[in-house]
Amino acid sequence: MIKEIQEALAVLSIPEKAAFFPKFFKTGNGEYGEGDLFLGITVPDQRAVAKDYYAKISLDELSQLLSSEYHEHRLTALLILILKFEKTKDQAIKDEIISFYLNHLPYINNWDLVDTSCYKILGRYAFENQREDLLMELSASDEMWHKRIAVVGTLYYIRKGSFNLTKELVTKNLHHLHDLMHKANGWMLREMGNKNEAELITYLNQHYREMPRTCLRYAIEKLDDKVRQDYLKGRI
Repeated sequence: MIKEIQEALAVLSIPEKAAFFPKFFKTGNGEYGEGDLFLGITVPDQRAVAKDYYAKISLDELSQLLSSEYHEHRLTALLILILKFEKTKDQAIKDEIISFYLNHLPYINNWDLVDTSCYKILGRYAFENQREDLLMELSASDEMWHKRIAVVGTLYYIRKGSFNLTKELVTKNLHHLHDLMHKANGWMLREMGNKNEAELITYLNQHYREMPRTCLRYAIEKLDDKVRQDYLKGRI
C-alpha cells in the first residue's frame, strides 16, 4: 500500500516546484526546515491521493509514510489521518489516532504540516473530550513545533467560540525567540478577533506593548485602520 501511494504521488511531481519548495520551506543549514526533501507535488494533488487511500491504509502502514524523508509523503500521511479522524464515530479509533499523532510528533516538523493537521485532529479531540492538558503539555515543551501545534490547535476552540485556552497559550509563549511562534500567536489572536473583536481588543490592551512586532501586526490585521495605527504607534 505504501509503495502504491508513493507511486501515485511520484507521477504528480512537478520539477519546478521540487526546485522551489526547499527555498520556500527554509531547508538550508541552520534554517527551520533544514534537510527536508521535496518531490514538488501540490497540496490539492496530495489531497486527492489522500481521499483515494484513507479508507484502505492501516495506521501501521501510515506510520511508514509519515516517517518518510520526503515532505509530501508526510503531508499526505497527515491528510489521510485527518480523513480517518473525521470519518469515524468510534471513540476507540479516535483515541488510537490521537496516540498515533502524538507518537509521530518528530515528523510533524514544518509549519504547513503543523497547521494543516493539529487543530483538525488534536485540537478537536481536546475540545470534545475536555483534554486541554494535551495542548498545555505541548505548549510547555522545549520544542518549537510542539509549541506551535499547541497554540494552532486552539483554532478549533476559537471556531467554537471558546477563547480562554488560546489566550493562555499565546501569553505563555508570547516572548518565544522564533518568528514562527510570533506569527502563530498573532494568527490565533486575529482569528479570535474575527470571532469576537471585543475579546481581541481586551487582550491587546493588556499585552500589546510587550508583543513582538510580528505578533502584533498579525493580530491587528483585520481591525479598522485607525485602530491598527493606534496600536502600532502605542497610542492606546
